[in-house]
Amino acid sequence: MESIREIYKIGYGPSSSHTMGPRKAAEQFKEKTPNAISYRVTLYGSLAATGKGHLTDQAVFKALEPTKTEFIWEPTVYLSYHPNAMKFEALDLAGKTFQENIIYSVGGGKITDGKTENETKIIYDLTFMSDILSWTQKTGRSYWEYVEMAEGPDIFDYMEKVWNTMQKVIKCGLEAEGVLPGGLYIRRKAASYYIKSKSFSGSLKKKTLTFSYALAVSEENAAGGEVVTAPTCGSAGVVPAVLYRLKESLGFSDKKIMRALMTAGLFGNTVKENASISGAEVGCQGEVGTACAMAAAAAAQLLGGTPQQIEYAAEMGIEHHLGLTCDPIGGLVQAPCIERNAFAAEKALNAATYALLSDGRHLVSFDKIVKTMNQTGHDIPSIYRETSEGGMALFGL
Repeated sequence: MESIREIYKIGYGPSSSHTMGPRKAAEQFKEKTPNAISYRVTLYGSLAATGKGHLTDQAVFKALEPTKTEFIWEPTVYLSYHPNAMKFEALDLAGKTFQENIIYSVGGGKITDGKTENETKIIYDLTFMSDILSWTQKTGRSYWEYVEMAEGPDIFDYMEKVWNTMQKVIKCGLEAEGVLPGGLYIRRKAASYYIKSKSFSGSLKKKTLTFSYALAVSEENAAGGEVVTAPTCGSAGVVPAVLYRLKESLGFSDKKIMRALMTAGLFGNTVKENASISGAEVGCQGEVGTACAMAAAAAAQLLGGTPQQIEYAAEMGIEHHLGLTCDPIGGLVQAPCIERNAFAAEKALNAATYALLSDGRHLVSFDKIVKTMNQTGHDIPSIYRETSEGGMALFGL
């Protein structure tokens, strides 16, 4: 498996697969074709179907400017490797193509040509959680220690940057007000939810705070702000909301939070390796479901869970999101995406609590639920996988 740095990427929303990935691909193509007089970019499949709502064209245009760029949209054409495909063409003075690349944005901001892997180094020998769990039992160590062993001690420097960014995004989102861009006229709720929490007490206050933190990040993402993929932009609000809530309520140190982030990243990594975190490929269960699993694992670790209990918490995070479709209204990462982040954050805390009440033994393993999620995602009709052709996208307005 790759580094968990690939799970936690810092960049601008609203979509890791539709905005961050295409922008990166455009930047790389521009570097290879400095003599281009103009560019032609063809977007295929899911990338074309929801590209305008996800600001794909704007992200690519900014990366290629000031060179003139023409866009061709092919939402009904699906290339075999992945639903999120794009073709870049560099044109000469006569308008003829002298170089072209087909690139796939496979989720979490990662891009590939479908033939060779990118420069990211494979650093994890174990790719299934059952094997990693066995390793913890044999060595007496924790999941985060396996991450440190594989990544090296400098991973803490990156985790500190990730955690600081997550906190910054929450604070920015709690201050921001007004209507989100895109034409749905959705008003931001994070600030008002946070203020309302001050009037509550007990579990209601804690729940409202969790909602407000998740909303803060998701609304910042929807507005094109800087966020951390966890594991995607569309699901970026879940993990930071849970960790921020636990830090505030129980006083966990930043070092413990960073260790929890490492564990969460490891679980997200195995999903990406053995299934998918792309909404275009497996639906929202691969995005919000994985985020919920990551947050549940992190919370269970912070609250003193054993490796078995942590694995159980993560398993429930995906299990109870099975079949969740990706059907954004207008192709925007707003409805139902923002609310799903808030509910998944609360569900992650519930999963951690449920797992901690048990001895950690359960029927369906994390690996099995990941395999089930992957198969379920591929069985879902394509109209429910980030195309805005079915579900809420069709009937939400």
